[in-house]
Amino acid sequence: MRVLLVANTLPPRDISGVGEQVLQLAAGLRQRGHEVEVLGRGPGGARGPKLLFPITVVPACWRALTRFRPHLVQVHESDGALVALLVATLAAVSEPQPRLVALQQVSYVEEIRAVRPLRHEGRVLGRPGGVERRFRWLKGPLQVVLGCVTASLADRVLAPSRRTAREIERDYRVGPVEVVPNVTGGLEVGSAALADPPDEGYLLFVGRLRLRKGVEVLLEALADPRLVGERLVVVGDGEHGEALGRRVRRLGLSERVTFSGRRSAGEVRALLARARALVVPSLYEGMPLVILEAMESGVPVVASAVSGIPEVVVDGETGWLVPPESPPDLARALVEATRSGDEAGRRGRAGRRRLDERFRPRHAVEAWLGAVGGGVLS
Repeated sequence: MRVLLVANTLPPRDISGVGEQVLQLAAGLRQRGHEVEVLGRGPGGARGPKLLFPITVVPACWRALTRFRPHLVQVHESDGALVALLVATLAAVSEPQPRLVALQQVSYVEEIRAVRPLRHEGRVLGRPGGVERRFRWLKGPLQVVLGCVTASLADRVLAPSRRTAREIERDYRVGPVEVVPNVTGGLEVGSAALADPPDEGYLLFVGRLRLRKGVEVLLEALADPRLVGERLVVVGDGEHGEALGRRVRRLGLSERVTFSGRRSAGEVRALLARARALVVPSLYEGMPLVILEAMESGVPVVASAVSGIPEVVVDGETGWLVPPESPPDLARALVEATRSGDEAGRRGRAGRRRLDERFRPRHAVEAWLGAVGGGVLS
């Protein structure tokens, strides 16, 4: 089978969970003997910035379709809407007729709902910035439309978790949506040397600094008197960086919080290896890849019980799950994670076993072939 995978972000050019999953799937399918090409931005692919990818990828995809003649084309996220239209048109006139699969990592309807003030017990912890407000009123609705178009044209729609699948079915009015989990371990990443590595034993956050990631909640939790002396390393950049810096100073956490900026995949692995726990205090997610990376390192995870996270992190077994937007609950979990060394180690080891049992590339390929192979190519 010849498979063409189309994605707007691909490592190493982009630090992207979506892009890494594309490459993980491609590697797994090749191991099964399938021919796979990956089309993204850059030489031989779409030209120009990511913003224009939905348009600029179309001529690149046309060239790939006429040269490679795939049996199946898979697009990722809403940026593949025009490619979906192209494939749907070709399906009626070309031989072999390419079939279309759409993998949706999130529901943009839910992403829009997550753009709101963060609150706890009537107190505002954070407010959307200008970038997020523009997303809510302009880019987000456009992404919903493009997502609906892509999903409606696809022969099969996929999502990385059961929760996300149900959201896509409800919000994009398609179904059934099949689950192909995010995975890790199929690509050579390794660790990178850190120029100024922090001392071991810190809490670690990795992600874009935007409101739905819940870093404000994490900072409030870290100010709990029971966590005096605990340190936090924040990896990532984004529109809320300056606001988070101001909140750190207001809370008196300047000596305990380090903003490490954007890091490569190898550097993230190196930071995970020295961390006490990974903290994921998000309001909304699909299935965060960094959780899988923490599990691979044997690092326990403290996370919000939202979206697909409970399908990966088992509370009391591989980590701690807490309600979103609740600094007291997050602080309680962090106290347990940092003071119970044996228990944290046990949950970290259990996370590694769960990863090996459910979230390796072979599991994604098996799920993909089960969802796509029989239904789309029959």
